Amino acid sequence: MTEKEKQQAGELYDVRDRELADKRNNIKKLCTEYNLAPYNDFQKKERLLDRIVALKGENIVVEPGFVCEYGYNIIIGDNFYAGHNFMVLDSAEIVFGDNVFIGSNCSVYTDVRPMDAETRNKGLKMAKPVKIGSNVSIGDNVAVMPGVTIGDNVVIESGSMIFEDIPSDSFASGNPCKVIKKI
Repeated sequence: MTEKEKQQAGELYDVRDRELADKRNNIKKLCTEYNLAPYNDFQKKERLLDRIVALKGENIVVEPGFVCEYGYNIIIGDNFYAGHNFMVLDSAEIVFGDNVFIGSNCSVYTDVRPMDAETRNKGLKMAKPVKIGSNVSIGDNVAVMPGVTIGDNVVIESGSMIFEDIPSDSFASGNPCKVIKKI
């Protein structure tokens, strides 16, 4: 089994693997090109985004400062907006539903470092997928942690850290984030 296959299966994998390193380097180049494209060259940005992410819907806006780790694990629905400095560490699949609006300086993580120092020091880690439903609004400076599912019709307040699943039809806030009320 290759390191990429282990990665995709949610098993421990070696991040130093040449194939994975080459994929990360290639995506960094594409993200840099995307971020440096003129703000009004929508066709160029769309072509680049098609090369960066696995699948995307219609009406997608990602502001400059966008970085991702692999790209091949990112699926974006229709009507998506991400503000400046959007970081997506997609060692596992990350799915964004339709009508998702994300503020600036937000991050979505899938990487999980082993608790055992010996394993961690070997360069091994694993990844857990993240799913963000439809009709979701995420404020500025929010971090979504590995393995989290955010339901549909959710509003997350700025500055929140999402460590646990957020059920549909909720307003959530805090660090760590807690559901404040059902909408």
